[in-house]
Amino acid sequence: MTIARPLPDYLVKRYHGWKATAYSENSAWFRKLADEGQHPRAMVISCCDSRVHVTAIFGADPGEFFLHRNIANLVPPYAPDGNQHGTSAAIEYAVTALKVPHLIVIGHSSCGGVKGCYDMCEGKAPALDEKTSFVGRWMDLLRPGHARLPEGTEAERVAALEKEGVLVSLENLMTFPFVKEAVESGKLTLHGLWTDIGAGGLESYDPERGAFVPL
Repeated sequence: MTIARPLPDYLVKRYHGWKATAYSENSAWFRKLADEGQHPRAMVISCCDSRVHVTAIFGADPGEFFLHRNIANLVPPYAPDGNQHGTSAAIEYAVTALKVPHLIVIGHSSCGGVKGCYDMCEGKAPALDEKTSFVGRWMDLLRPGHARLPEGTEAERVAALEKEGVLVSLENLMTFPFVKEAVESGKLTLHGLWTDIGAGGLESYDPERGAFVPL
């Protein structure tokens, strides 16, 4: 292997800082996690966006969340077709092996993946329509959400599509037999959230109102 290179100095320094402070002060907890395995309280599916810091939003400690991140926090429908499905595998493990009691999908403002999907569906992003575009084919999952968008300005419709992405993912989660069984038996609850990065706001989908409401 000749392509790997040493870490940048700033990351090495940050590691040593963490080891000397956060780890040193909680070393017994880390050893307990290592010895006893993980028992997360929830699975969280969030976007890869570097600005979305889920553990910070909820003040979570190591071991609390089983985290999965992908472009635009999307969940594909159940499709055991032999292809490699990282998101589906993570969901299967969380629900059937770890038996998490909560599964949270969290979208966010200014999502580049969602904007790309919007532009693609509006015929403004031909590169994403190419069969060779991994991002474009992934964002095809959100096309049903685009079809449900209300009239409005582009900014309003893109913002609405960010929340539609959460709803599409929740709908797709229920196509997984083991998720559906866990939900219907009361062993698992699904939650849809959306966060405003700039304002620090957090909204939760309320099925009775059919809308996201501030927490």
